[in-house]
Amino acid sequence: MSPRLFSLGIALSCLVAGGAMSQPAQPIVGTWELIPAQSTEIDLYGTLSVRIEVKRDTLLLVQKWGGARFFLDSLHLKLGGPPVSLPITNRVVPTNVFMGLSMPVGTSRQVSAVWEGTTLRMEETYAMLGSQGRVPVKAVHRYECAPEKEIMIYTIERSTRGDAPPIRYLLKRKGARQAFVMQLEDNWEIDGRLPVQALLISLQGIANTNGPLVYLLYPENWPFTYVRSVFDFYREKRYYTFTELRTAEEAITALKQYVKGYVVWDRSVRTSLIVAFTIAGLEQAVVVSDDLLPLVEKAGLKKIEDLRGRFRGQNDAAIYRWAYDRYWARCSKEFIIWLGGEHGTVMKPGVADWGIRQKAFFTDCSSRPSDTAEYALARTLLSEMKPMSMVMGWHSYAKDLEREHVTLTSSFGHRVEGLHTLPNLSFSAQIPLSPGFRFVNNHRVEPGKSYKPEKKVYISCIQTDGIGLGAWLKPGRGKIPYAWEVLMNYTWMAPAMVEYFYTMATPNDYFIGCLSGPGYLYPKAVPADMLPKLIAMAREQMRILDLKVFETMDYSQGATVEGNTELTKTVVEAYSKGMPDAIGFVNGYAPSYTFSVEQGRPFMSYDYYLSPSRPEADAVSDLKELARVNSNRPYFLLMHVRESSDIERVKGILDKLGDGFEIVPLDIFLTMAGSAPTFQKRFLAD
Repeated sequence: MSPRLFSLGIALSCLVAGGAMSQPAQPIVGTWELIPAQSTEIDLYGTLSVRIEVKRDTLLLVQKWGGARFFLDSLHLKLGGPPVSLPITNRVVPTNVFMGLSMPVGTSRQVSAVWEGTTLRMEETYAMLGSQGRVPVKAVHRYECAPEKEIMIYTIERSTRGDAPPIRYLLKRKGARQAFVMQLEDNWEIDGRLPVQALLISLQGIANTNGPLVYLLYPENWPFTYVRSVFDFYREKRYYTFTELRTAEEAITALKQYVKGYVVWDRSVRTSLIVAFTIAGLEQAVVVSDDLLPLVEKAGLKKIEDLRGRFRGQNDAAIYRWAYDRYWARCSKEFIIWLGGEHGTVMKPGVADWGIRQKAFFTDCSSRPSDTAEYALARTLLSEMKPMSMVMGWHSYAKDLEREHVTLTSSFGHRVEGLHTLPNLSFSAQIPLSPGFRFVNNHRVEPGKSYKPEKKVYISCIQTDGIGLGAWLKPGRGKIPYAWEVLMNYTWMAPAMVEYFYTMATPNDYFIGCLSGPGYLYPKAVPADMLPKLIAMAREQMRILDLKVFETMDYSQGATVEGNTELTKTVVEAYSKGMPDAIGFVNGYAPSYTFSVEQGRPFMSYDYYLSPSRPEADAVSDLKELARVNSNRPYFLLMHVRESSDIERVKGILDKLGDGFEIVPLDIFLTMAGSAPTFQKRFLAD
């Protein structure tokens, strides 16, 4: 097939949306590049670029197959009119150079094109040379604009290929969906590689204020297990082309146009790095330690702030008070970053890119009331945020407990979205859903059908701590019915991330809403007038995500086991009233003791927590004992699986339970429990 004919075909394809051939749609005119991962392989040349210019009824098309080694075809063509005869001047068939086929130079081919709706059908007839001589060929080319913005689809069917799939090329506008990728090392020590990692994360946050430009590949053992899989999704399904950056110097050189300067943090005062991240977002400055100064100075960046020596001898309360006085007024009042987690000589600031992009204030103030100075400042910060704001990151493992932190944030009506290790959100936040994509959950309950339980033990499993920290990519998913907490705030923060999970789901994967609201909160700690508003926000997220089950949890009154994790009747009724479309609710983390059912919609607490360290034989004995204690049948046993357990392990435990036990999808489990409840109603006294 002639390269000139390919040029003609692709050029005509670009006119699909334009109506009359002399008036093409301007978005189609320009330069286009192949997306190799989504295209038929182009043997020797490897790639294809096309430049299209249209002036009235005249087309200029320049088509280049290959890179350093290439085949170039430039064509002027008058559009419209009868079929044209094009001379064959080159024997090369650029689509299939490793096949023993060639074009007979000195002959010609006949070309015609017609519209089929919005698709262009172009036909050509010519002779092709094989080792046994000439053979007549008819080729049909179809061109259409893809639903994805700035994407073209080009397919070729040749009579000589029989019923083989068409040759298919996907092209995108030059410069569109281009990004950088860089590997991060598994070293987060202040005296190790943390200074370089922090520099790169700050650079990512700044660059991504100008679009999704930088994606970081975190180590394989990073808490969010999906980092590399999502990268593949963006590349293969969302058509991003990534250029790898291998060193910090390469990264600074490639992206310095987006950076206004640098801020120096003090390696002898760990908290100074957290303050530096605040400054980075406000000033579009990368964070550097003193040993990295030659790198940024060589790049021509200017110093904006130097924190060396400023905080020595001061405690965190004094340092954050200084940052508050100096920077708080300019920071976002909808997002705040608690850059906690690891402490001492280690920091894992995965969420910092997002905080920088949002111009958020960074802190790790203690949420423990006995830490009076830090606690008072934490309250000040939270009190000055807008209602129902996002508290991103995580509490410091050295200062307080999760329940203290979430209790404090909930008391102001805010919602937590963790963790401090949450990666690449500044990139993912800018990737929209695929055109026409709709979230569809794997509901098993059929409307109008009756689900009558038998006299047996029914078990349903829920994997918590979010999908990213769970067993999603571990062995066994899809083998048994399984429910997963979905990250509901990602409907607006990173919609393509949720699309990634929904497109991977098997029929046995069922998503539920969490955790107590549009984000993580404790309902008993939320001001009474704000809880309905938060529930309403969560209800809308559930509608978008096609969720019918919602999960709550409240540790505002003590520890997992010793504390009071039960819910009041008032709280339970608030969820039931605020989420009328939900078929049921689940509650707790470890076993909790709130149970209710209203109009067939149960509110059930976990009866079993599968610890990641519990031996399988002991877990089997535990479940059988629960079945003996709860001897009335049916018995509905709701099991919480901690994120570090994979489904193969869970299935191995359930397979050993024997007759009388059945694992069922969560929506069927709740429907049966609501129709034939054998649990006793139980609430915490108001």
